[in-house]
Amino acid sequence: MSRVEIRDLSKRYGSVVALNKVSLSLADGEFFGLLGPSGSGKTTLLRSIAGFVEPEAGQILIDGADVSRISTHRRDLGMVFQHYALFPHMSVFDNVAFPLSVRRNGKTEIKKRVEEMLELVQLGGYGQRRPRQLSGGQQQRVALARALVSNPRVLLLDEPLGALDKNLRQQMQVELRQIQREVGITTVFVTHDQEEALTLSDRIAIFREGVVEQAGEPGEVYERPRTPFAAAFLGATNFIPGRVAGRNGSAGTVVLGDGQRLHTLDPLPAEGTAVTVTVRPEKFTLHVGSRPPLDEDGAANCLAAEIVQPIYMGASITYRVKAGEIELTLFHQNRESRIEPPGSRAWLSWAPKHSILLDAPVSKPSG
Repeated sequence: MSRVEIRDLSKRYGSVVALNKVSLSLADGEFFGLLGPSGSGKTTLLRSIAGFVEPEAGQILIDGADVSRISTHRRDLGMVFQHYALFPHMSVFDNVAFPLSVRRNGKTEIKKRVEEMLELVQLGGYGQRRPRQLSGGQQQRVALARALVSNPRVLLLDEPLGALDKNLRQQMQVELRQIQREVGITTVFVTHDQEEALTLSDRIAIFREGVVEQAGEPGEVYERPRTPFAAAFLGATNFIPGRVAGRNGSAGTVVLGDGQRLHTLDPLPAEGTAVTVTVRPEKFTLHVGSRPPLDEDGAANCLAAEIVQPIYMGASITYRVKAGEIELTLFHQNRESRIEPPGSRAWLSWAPKHSILLDAPVSKPSG
């Protein structure tokens, strides 16, 4: 296992800033996800670690040694690409053995290592097949076995599941994470798929225009986004603008444009300051008809709303509702097979701890 440290890494392509003084630290054995829209810098960072891109400033350290200016083959890395890059004329065995053959390892050692890797990725007995005789998931496993066969210090994954259909992709997410844990290798993983990043990563970094917008454990970043971009990119969310209106017991109060109020446990700026609060759709509870009772100190959130559009999703129903001039989305678990029609009067309730105060004006991500 190896530690990876990125220090103030910068890279430009003409007038485009691909990386702007990016700094990150990856622990031994960590599965670290790089997430962001196209052109955000995540792939440039991965390719810089691999040695395919030379940064203009900054350092890349592996176990304390600066590898920023040394060639790719001397960095001792394994890499899996989205389209696998398998040699079609070679057998599965020879594809996996290729890195060891280049290093002129002995035949006995090569045979032993390749067989170990094929067993690890559940392809024992597939050694003599050609890539075209394998499914997409099996080809992905061959590529992973080839990346791991030489015991690299760090594994780099460039959207390795992007070519798979949804069901196979979900299956491979579980298998990939299991293999990574078994091997214990430090892994850097690039994806634009938010669900994939949440499923696989120990920690994630959300990239935007060459900088890290927010980094942390997936649950932390999802539940406590710091900026509108981070909130909107990592799953569905709602933005509720208002002004600070003091405190109500343990909670701060924000008044909306139509006079309704919401409460948050987050620290608030001075009274009268314009703020934006975000609430995830699954945090709302939908009440149709009469208003639900408030908690003892009156700090529970409860907004009057009207249902605009119900969207049947099978396991859940997505409701678009309007509260004053604000349109909100909520997820309602499908327990009773009942869909509330448009125009129904409703109330939305949620806990103050789920009202997250954002630190910048709303700016939704592109891509």
